[in-house]
Amino acid sequence: MAYEKPPHIETILKNLPAKPGVYLLKNRRGKILYVGKAKRLRNRVRSYFTAQADGNSKTLRLRAEVDDIDFIITESEVKALILEETLIKRHKPRFNIELKDDKRYPYIRVGWADAFPKVETTRRVQNDGARYFGPYTAMWVVQKTLSDLRRAFPYLTCDREITGADERACLFHDIKLCNAPCIGVVDRERYRAMIQELMDVLGGKAEAVQRRLVSEMNAAAEALNFEKAAAIRDQLQAIDYITNKHKAVGRAMTDHDVIALARADRDATVQIMFIRNGKLIGSDSRAMRNTEGESDQAVLEQFISQFYAASSNIPRELILPNEVEEARILERWLSDKRASSKVTIHVPQRGDKRKLIKLAQENACESLQMMRAQYEADSTKHEAAMAELMAALKLPRIPNRIECFDISTTQGTAIVASRVVFLRGVPRKSEYRRFNIRSVAHSGADDYQSLREALTRRFLRWKRAAESESEVAPDGSEKDETWRLLPDLLLIDGGRGQLNIARAVLAEFELTQRVPLASLAKRIEEIFVPGESGSIYLPRSSEALYLVQRARDEAHRFAITSHRNRRRKKSLASRLETVPGIGPKRRKVLLRHFENSIDAIRRASVGELAEINGISQEVALNIKSHLD
Repeated sequence: MAYEKPPHIETILKNLPAKPGVYLLKNRRGKILYVGKAKRLRNRVRSYFTAQADGNSKTLRLRAEVDDIDFIITESEVKALILEETLIKRHKPRFNIELKDDKRYPYIRVGWADAFPKVETTRRVQNDGARYFGPYTAMWVVQKTLSDLRRAFPYLTCDREITGADERACLFHDIKLCNAPCIGVVDRERYRAMIQELMDVLGGKAEAVQRRLVSEMNAAAEALNFEKAAAIRDQLQAIDYITNKHKAVGRAMTDHDVIALARADRDATVQIMFIRNGKLIGSDSRAMRNTEGESDQAVLEQFISQFYAASSNIPRELILPNEVEEARILERWLSDKRASSKVTIHVPQRGDKRKLIKLAQENACESLQMMRAQYEADSTKHEAAMAELMAALKLPRIPNRIECFDISTTQGTAIVASRVVFLRGVPRKSEYRRFNIRSVAHSGADDYQSLREALTRRFLRWKRAAESESEVAPDGSEKDETWRLLPDLLLIDGGRGQLNIARAVLAEFELTQRVPLASLAKRIEEIFVPGESGSIYLPRSSEALYLVQRARDEAHRFAITSHRNRRRKKSLASRLETVPGIGPKRRKVLLRHFENSIDAIRRASVGELAEINGISQEVALNIKSHLD
């Protein structure tokens, strides 16, 4: 059924200006659901209400709640970007892509504007005349770096007013961790020269400092001043450690951030690698929320705008895995923030930068897997999800065991139904099962009949298990316990039609009162339950919605995988059927012998084929000539 815009929404859309700006989609209570920017407000906002938007489940859910549209015209697209980011941070609309962790990275701050600069840690970069080095991914990395630096450059850490006339220095001077300008051991010029060399080392320009120290060490040794030579040697070792502990990526890459993206189902993780002065100084991953239905471009754009909005340390170049639509706008915005030079966005196709993208993508995938593993291990979240689901669907008990069914088909061929099991919120892969659908094999695609067959076969097995505790499976193994247990929630991928089919099957087995039932429609993620005329919408941020989505997506993935395997086997069989002398029996023997691989059959010699039981020399020649 085509979407019909409410009259007042149609009026707003007709009168939107064709100018850059920000739009705010609101519900009937005036709450902001989504904030977006546009080069032309009229074109962008109208796109949400066209037939082309019907294929995006996120847009459908958003559109169903929109009751008002507000907008703010801006001078330029860059101003629209800045305003969009500000409004997202202020209102946190639940449909916007969101950077999950708003943490600030630690930096090393050198108070160069002071007469006697101090070296300290900070998480806030300000325009205060100080020099900032970083970002580092963890505070312990900064503390370790400062500890090493201080052995080479004994800088001030106290709050004294430095006059050079103090009577005595502190304990740090005695243990050679401060060169005591407070008592005049060094003057202002010598102290600042030392801090300048410290900044050179942090900035990746340690070669000149090392050459000077080596020269001084050799001179001290020649003068038989071995104590001074040993002290300089310790300085050099500390500098070597600092400069070598970061991976070198190339002198040409002086100031870059490498960004990559990994996605799976509704999860997304962005990996960012910080390269400063030819060294990889750190890497971090950040999770993104509300990315379903969004393109990779949109996710990367939102990450860039949100991540760098809170950072004053903007790199000279961003290296991305693919082009983003708003690249030129982002470049102008980042260049304004950097101020010192232009910022560019580059998508490498080859060379060292492309290798760095691949490395970042590998790290992003690993981070995403770790995030999902941590979620699966978090029993508190699973318990919260099941409790929320029980309350929302009015279930009689906690859904510790959820069975979810899905159908996969292509033009009525090789139809496969899948069943996945979630036990206490975690996938139980040992209990996944597939059903090769037979009842609709020759009558075209029929999801309803396919679902009916799969559910009937599932509960027939339950019935047999209930009738005979000693039943043995056809393969002679002990009975599979997975059929004996009834689910606390039977979840169907689909809408009200699929729900009614499942309800009828449960009634046939007199399980209506024993097995709670629900279906999840993918278009706008609405849940249908028996006896309710309307649908149920779980909050977008709820753990319950995430649980049923994961179960549904896992059932779909398992069905698709099974379906592809079936189609592949049918394709192999059909190619062999065209070979003269190959009937069903010989085809089965060949496929079994070569593990369903046509390529393996093609590579086999005539002699190897003829050695197979039932394959004559003549038939082997036919196989080779036909497949070659």
